Amino acid sequence: MDRIKNHQSMRLFLFAHDKMREIGLGIIENKRAELTQKLIRTPCPCRQFDVVISNVYARHKDKLEGKKSMNKTTKSCKKSLTGFIFTVFGLLMTSMSHAEYGYNLTKGVTDFSQEVYGLHMIVFWICLVIAILVFGAMFYSMFAHRKSKGVKAAQFSHSTTAEIIWTVIPILILVVMAIPATTALINMEAPRQLDENGKVVLGEDGKSIPIQMEMTIKVTGYQWKWKYDYLGEDISIISSLEKQSNAARQANPTVNLEEVENYLLDVDHPLVIPVDTNIRILLTANDVIHSWWVPAFGWKRDAIPGYVNEAWTNVKETGTYRGQCAELCGKDHGFMPIVVEVVSKEDYAQWLVDQKGETAVAEVKNNAVWTKADLMSKGEEVYNSECATCHQVTGDGMEGIFPALNGSAVVNGSIDENIKTVVSGIEGTAMLPMGGRLSESDIAATITYIRNAWDNTAKDSVQPEDVKKIKNS
Repeated sequence: MDRIKNHQSMRLFLFAHDKMREIGLGIIENKRAELTQKLIRTPCPCRQFDVVISNVYARHKDKLEGKKSMNKTTKSCKKSLTGFIFTVFGLLMTSMSHAEYGYNLTKGVTDFSQEVYGLHMIVFWICLVIAILVFGAMFYSMFAHRKSKGVKAAQFSHSTTAEIIWTVIPILILVVMAIPATTALINMEAPRQLDENGKVVLGEDGKSIPIQMEMTIKVTGYQWKWKYDYLGEDISIISSLEKQSNAARQANPTVNLEEVENYLLDVDHPLVIPVDTNIRILLTANDVIHSWWVPAFGWKRDAIPGYVNEAWTNVKETGTYRGQCAELCGKDHGFMPIVVEVVSKEDYAQWLVDQKGETAVAEVKNNAVWTKADLMSKGEEVYNSECATCHQVTGDGMEGIFPALNGSAVVNGSIDENIKTVVSGIEGTAMLPMGGRLSESDIAATITYIRNAWDNTAKDSVQPEDVKKIKNS
């Protein structure tokens, strides 16, 4: 390049380049050959100027030809913009018309879930209007003020008016959205009586009247199951993953998961509640943090060890509603479903009678003397349901995490120590206390089973009375 800059012919080249920028395509066509010949005849060791000037010509030719096709481009842009607008409109209408097929939130089956749905739709439409205004202004500005029309951008760096507008308007929008959101939260945390029109009922003192709860259920989270205590009814239920799902999820499944209905979303004992009843729900946990979540109810609550959370619900429709633990709680977090069966008040009353009958039967079992064969049969069933997740069906456990029961010194040692370990757990380890989760008969059967299964040599049996003595000691 130094040789080119110092050469006399470079001045001719620069002159030609400037001319081509100023004159039209017709003059360039006439002068191109002449300019090229002059450059070639000029004494210069760099004969590559012909290639250079050709490249410059080609570049400017494209620009000049582009101006000729500007009108066609403008028409094409208009057609594309119109098509884009109709496409977006069509997609919006399609989504709205098929909302019931999963393109929107569901309304749920409680007053609160429907209130949340209404709040969601308010915010949705506000966001939609904002999006139309913002993107509409943006696309219009890009189209109407494009460079090809000769529009020059305004040169400014500050506008107090614009800054006030784009600060005040969002604040007003947030305030408008905060009013229904705050109302929804108040109704969730401190429910109040409403009249037929949905307005808050006021007492003689002018204050709102709180809703009267008709029953209370205590929900306790365990790894990895739920316990439901019907306070005042002396009924407790342990809800675990349904047997077929549990078998299908194993590393070496004995059941084809495709044949399991509601795979990983079904339990052996669902929570049963009456329809159209105000129910207080108290939530806590026995080991780690869990979270009780049924989407159709419209809320979720954490279950925290040593702390009692409170929620309430009133389900308006009978049916079966499913949920899951929504807090990562260990290796089997994904196998901790929730199933709630909402039945009529008459059916619920009959269910209570049946459950109390089962409670009475369980009490009889806890006071009975079992044969070893019955203990082994029941023990295997309970072990596979409650213990095999950690200690494995083979009793070999998981090295470094869950100790093997096959050949264990505890299992083959003192019966009392074995019972204490199962009932009270081992502090600081993954061995949780089972005394509050299983009945005396279930604990006795399970211990009998593991002391006689696999290669263990204890070969003795445990009665429910033995478990009661350890619990009461």
